[in-house]
Amino acid sequence: KMDRPRKTLLSEAMALRPDAVRMLRAISGYAEPGLREFRTSETLSGFLESRGFRLERGIAGMETAFRAEYVFGRGKPSVAFLCEMDALPGIGHACGHNIVGVSSACAAAALAVFGEGRFRSGRVVALGTPAEETGYGKAKMIEEGIFRGIDAAMMVHPSSRRHVAKGYLALHKIRFTYLGKASHASAYPEHGINALDGVLLLFQSTAALRQHLPETVRVHGIVTEGGRAPNIIPERAQAYFYVRGENDAELSDAVRRVKECARGAAKATGCRLKMEEGPYTLSAMRVNPVLAGAYRRSLADLGLPESGAPVNRNRGSSDIGNVSQVVPTLQPNIPISGGERVEIHTRAFEEASRSRPGIDGMMEGIRALALTAHDLFASPALVRAAWKSFQSQKRGRLKSKGFY
Repeated sequence: KMDRPRKTLLSEAMALRPDAVRMLRAISGYAEPGLREFRTSETLSGFLESRGFRLERGIAGMETAFRAEYVFGRGKPSVAFLCEMDALPGIGHACGHNIVGVSSACAAAALAVFGEGRFRSGRVVALGTPAEETGYGKAKMIEEGIFRGIDAAMMVHPSSRRHVAKGYLALHKIRFTYLGKASHASAYPEHGINALDGVLLLFQSTAALRQHLPETVRVHGIVTEGGRAPNIIPERAQAYFYVRGENDAELSDAVRRVKECARGAAKATGCRLKMEEGPYTLSAMRVNPVLAGAYRRSLADLGLPESGAPVNRNRGSSDIGNVSQVVPTLQPNIPISGGERVEIHTRAFEEASRSRPGIDGMMEGIRALALTAHDLFASPALVRAAWKSFQSQKRGRLKSKGFY
């Protein structure tokens, strides 16, 4: 049976529903791309500032990133709520970051109100984390030391199902540019070197490679340049590839093999090859069992059953994985489609994020996050247990073989 303080916290969270709905609708309308989430960032940070949070904008060298904090006593433990903000080109918040940002900001605000006079020590932190879709924002913030001093980081992500411990694959990005020699495609084809042939052969060789890769590896790419006119042999062509794997070692081996495919295609076609790699490799998600257990207790208090669907399928990648490598991290899934299955990065998912079931899912996330963080503030032993589990996982992790 839920105790009175937790019931009071839930009341504070539910009182924020009008603000949450207002911000969700505004942010859904903005649908701003990564590193340009100016109105979205202002909406979330302005709301937190109005609730008494001390605000710092433009952190980690990114205009839209922010840190908002509310401190009780000595300020320990420090729990960070991650506010994702960016949208996808053409299909808006089909990623669900409109719900992510609002859920984190409102959970933080509910705890700030509740904690006055109740928490002897603690620090509620809300971090505006830009550019998740490009795998940049959180990785950059880690590099700039933004997560130092954080004892736990958490957020919820919308889905068609309710999962506590859904993982992510590690991800490495590579752009392959083939350089050939232009010539008239009909009059003097023998004088040209076809860069597009290099790209096409790369796709064929990686397609053949897939048969010999572990089932958890994903290799997929697009052609970003393919020539200018059919009667000109392309002197430049380019492809952009994502390579994913279950862990660092598996990813490293897959990246090595894809690069060999690229080099082989260049040699076979006589092209020169340039490889440009993404600024950050995204790590696999390290699920913290202690934080996951605390969230499950919160769901039980709310009377919400976890989905029985497998959690190791249909996985993407995210810079939340990088966060999970430096601090105990939690990212459960909340349902937003009223029981119907909708797939992320589709127009149907974007519509679901603004629907009544989407709002209900958002309010579930706000309440469950607030309850889980409450347990961390109320029980220092739980924080110590989360860190003990984190350190144990870190010691047991396979070391990466490197990507170069």
